[in-house]
Amino acid sequence: MLVAELTSPHQFQVTDVPPVSDPEPGQIQVAVKAVGVCGSDLHYFSEGGIGDARCLYPMVLGHEPAGVVVKTGPGVSGWSAGDRAVLEPALYCYHCELCMSGRHNVCANIRFMSMPAEPGFFRELVNLPAQNLLPLPKNLSDAEGALVEPLAVIVHSMHLAAPRPGETALVFGAGPIGLLTIAMLKLSGIRRIWSVEPVGARRELARVMGADAVIDPSAADPVREVLRDTSGRGVDIAIDCAAQGDTINQCLHAARNAGRVVVTGIPAQDHVNLAFHIMRRKELTFYSVRRSNHDSETALRLLESEPKKFAPVLTHQRSLSEIQTAFELCASYSDGVGKMTISL
Repeated sequence: MLVAELTSPHQFQVTDVPPVSDPEPGQIQVAVKAVGVCGSDLHYFSEGGIGDARCLYPMVLGHEPAGVVVKTGPGVSGWSAGDRAVLEPALYCYHCELCMSGRHNVCANIRFMSMPAEPGFFRELVNLPAQNLLPLPKNLSDAEGALVEPLAVIVHSMHLAAPRPGETALVFGAGPIGLLTIAMLKLSGIRRIWSVEPVGARRELARVMGADAVIDPSAADPVREVLRDTSGRGVDIAIDCAAQGDTINQCLHAARNAGRVVVTGIPAQDHVNLAFHIMRRKELTFYSVRRSNHDSETALRLLESEPKKFAPVLTHQRSLSEIQTAFELCASYSDGVGKMTISL
């Protein structure tokens, strides 16, 4: 079977390897059909790691997959060869303190496929526990199915941000996560959304996804613009989907007193500076997001019922053999790329 391995920073190699073994009891073998390129994949590609999690080469990235069932292992019912499915990349232990309390996303023994030593989905075949599959509705394409994993992250972030109809929000970053966040905020009844994004094509995508105002941070100070527009009050919710430069602190400055700040993006560095006294004086509620938690089915139902609200984020698709140039395009923000999917 074909597999794309990251062999060094900025370098993929597509190789033909022996196929995976037959699925074990409780497992399902799936042919991967589409995988979204995530910002964390780009961290591994461009920077050789994420914070203190460094690459172990060669490694297989990709954790936003959809596929088709090939065969089922002993003891599996309800699935047949040919069934289309969304695939969950997190492998939980189900017996630690966090799993037992319903916080699977911070499982003490979590294994996440596409991290170092846990091969991801840029490969033709994979065996998964049966509980890691959800049926893909007929009205959704494989590429749309690949949006379930990132959209589940956004659904989880909305539980933390707790948007209320009539409130205001600021979103830093209009990559795929930022764009999906804008769409979810609009669905939640947010009255006005500001999007901050340096790439022109992505600012236009932000408008398509529901942003009421877009700001180019190279041309204007986002905090000053938002405070001017809100008569000095600030926004109810500030969400950082970029986590680059000083965007976290800009969220703190742009949020109103007693507002909420959510960091969904992943900083490249191990440590970040934090304007703590701004946060303290405003008594802000500050959340960091760790993937998703029991949100995949909600994300799937949203996509099934509102595909046109989320599909505009899907701008590019390349084959597995083109993964090198696909990642280079994403890393350079070229050609108006929003969400790139790799098809197999």
